[in-house]
Formats: sequence, structure tokens, C-alpha cells
Amino acid sequence: MSITVSELYKLYDKQTALNGVSFTLSKGEIAGFLGPNGAGKSTLMKILTTYIKPDKGTATVNGYDIFENPARVKRSIGYLPEHNPLYPEMYVREYLAFNCDIYGISKNRIDEVITETGLSPEADKKISMLSKGYRQRVGLAAALLHDPEVLILDEPTTGLDPAQLIEIRSLIKRIGKEKTVLLSTHIMQEVEAICDRVIMIKQGNILADKKLSALREDQEQIIEVEFDYRVEEVLLQQLPYVKQVKNTVGFVYEITFKTDTDMRAQVFDFAHDNGLKTLQLNKKNKNLEKLFLELVNA
Repeated sequence: MSITVSELYKLYDKQTALNGVSFTLSKGEIAGFLGPNGAGKSTLMKILTTYIKPDKGTATVNGYDIFENPARVKRSIGYLPEHNPLYPEMYVREYLAFNCDIYGISKNRIDEVITETGLSPEADKKISMLSKGYRQRVGLAAALLHDPEVLILDEPTTGLDPAQLIEIRSLIKRIGKEKTVLLSTHIMQEVEAICDRVIMIKQGNILADKKLSALREDQEQIIEVEFDYRVEEVLLQQLPYVKQVKNTVGFVYEITFKTDTDMRAQVFDFAHDNGLKTLQLNKKNKNLEKLFLELVNA
């Protein structure tokens, strides 16, 4: 496993930041670490990067223990913190060369990461002249210089415009094919666009840890249908994947299905087979964002 987290606890005074958090991530996984502000996301990332120590529990990164071998842990990680620490007065290449000196690696890597992160058009400019999107690319390039096995990204798309969002998301997905990526965010759409796994956290507790495909299978949808005649609810409950049937008013019914497959065709066929006319047929999805909000607000 590239990352193994085992029973991590962290308290700040009397405030619990992490409450026995455990999970594992393998190479090639892009995991979204999702939770509201103050949930414990940044605390966990700081522990994994050995910036702070947990009160209890342990973790390994690329096989190295955070207590026993913190130097090797740091070399195994490329870290992009929420507030990307750049030197605006430096040129892009100059800043990357500075980071090469810190890591003690060849400056031959500079051209490689500039190409990899799409920085070539801006590579000879001062960082102060770059857009927010390109500054994020510089931060990612610096994190990739030493070719780490693991990338830890804390809110990597905060403050980006829609075009920049698409660019950075595509870049992270491309990088994640060969590395393990743990991406902190509080935006569900971000997870849907980038990740293949979701870890949800609230007040230091893991609420859910699932593949995105499995989480999608948990989605519900509501079909609102109006017939020209009253129907016994027990008949509608015989439709596949039905969770609940509710007669809201007159001949209007709300049918809740536990599936992400569009069930309108099934409802239409039901009406046809039973000699009913369909006066209206609408679909209302309960998307992943709503599922997340239900979990964190429970």
C-alpha cells in the first residue's frame, strides 16, 4: 500500500481533530478526502507529511513509518498545501531550480515537469505575472520534481475560474494514473470530476470510504408521475428498485428508486401495460452532493 493510516488521533486542547482514523490507499488511486471545513482533513495531511505528530496511532507512506523514518516519508511525498507557497519575485525556472537544490536532485528534471504540467508557455516568466491556474501548475511542478510515489493535494483548485478548474483537474487525473493521490476538498463536484474513491470525514470521524462507482450505486432518484386515474400504491411498489411510493395529490405519485438508472421508461411502460395515460413524467436525482450533505448533517 502507498498510504496506510492506522487509528490516528489528534487533539488540539479539548478539540478532537482526528478520532481513530484508518484507511489504506494503493498506487494508481485518486482518493477524494471530503469533508466540511474543520473536519480534520488538513490535520491528517500535515501528519502524513510529518509536519505534525498524532497523539496516538501511526501511518506509513510508501512503506516508511512517519515516526521511524520521517525523512524517507518526505522524499516519498509531493505536497501542495492549500495556500501554495511561491516566491512571486522568482522566475518559474529559477523557482524550480531552487527546489532542485533543496531536494539535491539534477536540474534535468525541470524541463520534464514543465512539460508534464503544461507550463511551457509561461516557463520563462516571473511567478508574479502568472494567473492563479498557472501558479497552481508551478506548485504541482515543484511537488513532482523529485518524482514522488505519493501526491498530497490540499484544496488544489480553490479560487480557480471554470477554465482553470478544467485544466488542473485534467492534470491531476493524468498524474494520478501512475501515482497515489490524496486530494482534500469540501466540494463534491471536485471528487466526481477527479477521483475514483471517496473518503468522507466529519469532526475527525470517517463517515464513508467507498469507490465512487459504489457510491453512485447508492444514489436515489425520484420519479414524479401523473396518471389519468388513481393507482394502488402496492402495484407501483412492484416496479424494480422501488424504495418508496407516495401519492402526493390527486393522481400524482412520487416514486423513489434506489438506482442511478433512469427509471422513467419503466414507469411509462407500467402505465401502458395497465391502460393508463401518463400526463406528466419528471425525474429528480438525489446526486452525490446531496448524499454527502445528508451524511455530514446527520
